[in-house]
Amino acid sequence: MSAYPALPHYPQPDGRMKFAAGWLIEQAGWKGRDLGAVGMFEKQALVLVNRGGATGADVIALMQAVQRDVREKFGVELMPEPVFL
Repeated sequence: MSAYPALPHYPQPDGRMKFAAGWLIEQAGWKGRDLGAVGMFEKQALVLVNRGGATGADVIALMQAVQRDVREKFGVELMPEPVFL
């Protein structure tokens, strides 16, 4: 936490800390960035946008790239909230 004092965080009842994923994604350089036909929205880093013709595999590839970059930069593992079927 001391390395990133601007990082929004929320203490949890069990003693763990929840971090603002949008902030982490933006600071990792993904806000407004594309990977093939899918990308992160320019105005909100939590929103994925199909630029046209993206497949489910494209969405998963973007998710994994974002997770990797956030993990490498901050040591935080992002967990997807939607359930993938």
